[in-house]
Amino acid sequence: MTTHRLIKLVALILACTFVGGEAMAKKPNVLFISVDDLSDIAGYRGHPQVITPNMDRLAKRGVWFSNAYCQYPVCGPSRASLMSGLYFHQLDSKRLQIKDKDVKKKAQSIGSDLLHDYMQNHGYKTMAVGKILHRHLPTDSLDMSGGRGGWDHNKGEDGKDIESNWKSRKTLTDWAPYNGKESKMTDSKAADWAVERLKEEHDKPFMLMVGFLRPHVPWHVPQKYFDLYDRDKLTTPPYRKDDLDDVPEAGKATLNQGYPRTEWAIEQNQWQHILQSYYASITFVDRKVGQVLDALEKSPHHDNTIVVLWSDHGYHMGEKNTFQKHTLWERSALSPLIISLPKSMDGKNHRGQADGVVGLIDVYPTLLDLCGLPANDKVVGRSFKSLVMDREADWDHPALTYRKDGGKSIRDERYRYIEYGDGSNELYDHDTDPNEWTNLVTDPDYTSALKTMQAKLKKHHLE
Repeated sequence: MTTHRLIKLVALILACTFVGGEAMAKKPNVLFISVDDLSDIAGYRGHPQVITPNMDRLAKRGVWFSNAYCQYPVCGPSRASLMSGLYFHQLDSKRLQIKDKDVKKKAQSIGSDLLHDYMQNHGYKTMAVGKILHRHLPTDSLDMSGGRGGWDHNKGEDGKDIESNWKSRKTLTDWAPYNGKESKMTDSKAADWAVERLKEEHDKPFMLMVGFLRPHVPWHVPQKYFDLYDRDKLTTPPYRKDDLDDVPEAGKATLNQGYPRTEWAIEQNQWQHILQSYYASITFVDRKVGQVLDALEKSPHHDNTIVVLWSDHGYHMGEKNTFQKHTLWERSALSPLIISLPKSMDGKNHRGQADGVVGLIDVYPTLLDLCGLPANDKVVGRSFKSLVMDREADWDHPALTYRKDGGKSIRDERYRYIEYGDGSNELYDHDTDPNEWTNLVTDPDYTSALKTMQAKLKKHHLE
């Protein structure tokens, strides 16, 4: 080999080893944890009553997003959006809870892939357990997301129905201790399965997806989790009886039948019972998250694994006179999101609270970016890797949230603007009104802000 050719070969090797002046490390693994219907984490947004030591420790060693929003405040559509990188209405589904095979089919029809398929096609081993999309799971998985037994645990160890506190079974809403064995519950099995995968050696970088059902209704978990909360000392969330007086009828119509109303909960002395059950369910799933995090820390994968924890949307706990999801207000649209980087990917300022507004639709391109994979130009989200690496980086992008009836909202760092299918609307200033108690659409002092938010919605909305 001539000296000239040897120099070219060395240069080629160096070019493959260094990208942008930095050594290209082994592709990071991804531990991808989904928690259903989660609003409250103790250390996340400073909730004073919820007991979540494991999610708290993850937040402390990563970036937690104070303004992360779902694109649809219902499980199936929200998950379809995150995993496809598309808005739910772009999937052109006549079903609200779209079949997972149809999500995949629609993504492929526009030349794209679901997140886990895309990563698999770029060299990753994918594994999954529990609820990631709405039912189906990818290959190399344990599917425990389907069937009512996995959802609600309505029957105790004796085979009898658990006593119901709420007459509607339409929405599975109920709250009571579960008297069966914790080890038999779906989330316990999911955690155990994930722990075993983390103990294994893998010949490729992996994406391990772990989907937990709680705190999805019904709020049935073992008594010991209820015992952690003194029900009589629980403080109820901010609530005003006249809160909906300035809300248009289309907004009031988003309070779905089949869910309890706050006025009813007050009259029946059930509000603190509901809170205790919801918080107990959160602490239950926090324990399962902790099992998986402990297994990761003890595994050989610890120093090269990105951890992402997210929920598909928030949940009203009495605000706006309801206990539910489905609405376009802050409590329903706001979604927990934590991203923790391993030591091998140290950023400049990547621990603590990031206030930039992001959407769950942005998780797909962000993960590709963090893993050093080619961008998928078919997805509509944008990578917020810059915020993960430096939580104070410049970032100015709004988040959109939709409903099946044509309603849509847009949130920037200060305002939430909602526009319903009939043209009625709402505007809230979060600098002065974090509870969204005062609709400002007719306030002359906010005419300019209203026009600005309407223009932003028109600009960012995709048909």
